[in-house]
Amino acid sequence: MSPERITSFQNPKLKHLLALQEKSSLRRETGLFVVEGRREVERCIASGFTVDTLFICPEIAGAGFPEGTAPSEAAGKVFELSRAVYEKVAYRGGTEGVIAEVKARHLRLEDLKLPESSLVVVMESVEKPGNLGAVLRSADAAGADAVLVCDPLTDLYNPNLIRASLGAVFSCPVACCTTAEAIAFLKGNGIRILTAQLQDSKPYYGIDMTVGTALVMGSEALGLGDEWRKAADAHILIPMRGIVDSLNVSVSAAILLYESVRQREERQC
Repeated sequence: MSPERITSFQNPKLKHLLALQEKSSLRRETGLFVVEGRREVERCIASGFTVDTLFICPEIAGAGFPEGTAPSEAAGKVFELSRAVYEKVAYRGGTEGVIAEVKARHLRLEDLKLPESSLVVVMESVEKPGNLGAVLRSADAAGADAVLVCDPLTDLYNPNLIRASLGAVFSCPVACCTTAEAIAFLKGNGIRILTAQLQDSKPYYGIDMTVGTALVMGSEALGLGDEWRKAADAHILIPMRGIVDSLNVSVSAAILLYESVRQREERQC
């Protein structure tokens, strides 16, 4: 049986899709979020997420479905969109004619299985979804074992976050929690807490990151709270040689992550 074809902008399924893109409250209420693009959908499925509804534009996507989303695999909830309708509902360009509504998954701290000498990224009260998405992309690239998002001010399944992460939000274990819960979890697992801050700090390259390490960063506007500063095993900074006194938080995260990668690879030689 061929998928139902949608050609009207007034179709209630399209209205629901657009609302999911725009409203975090609806994402929380329904337990669904939107993923755009063949690559992102396939990465989502490969990471264990379940597609609830698939929208595909054959004129753009061609005849094939993303892996794991054929009509029989998606419980028959597959719809074809005309090119005009797809271009109306697509959140961004260049997404290969594929949009999916996906069932959300929320990890708890106790769900995380960390290896010995684990590498963890902690983000406190980050407001911009694009920044958090970029941090997740770097965490995935550097092989971080988990990302803890403390006291989040942005929705983990915000479309901008998913886009900026290039699907890393699906592959990298991410748990949301309070700062107090994160500190207790890290200390309980013997993971050293390194806080990125300007005050009372040493350059990051002088700190051992080959042991269990948590790299903790705050928002660009407010920095880290006192609770983290007091809990830290070491305060670290990235030296600034120009007129600016800080880097974008995603850039800072990438620098610190790859210093840990460098140290760990050097130790194995």
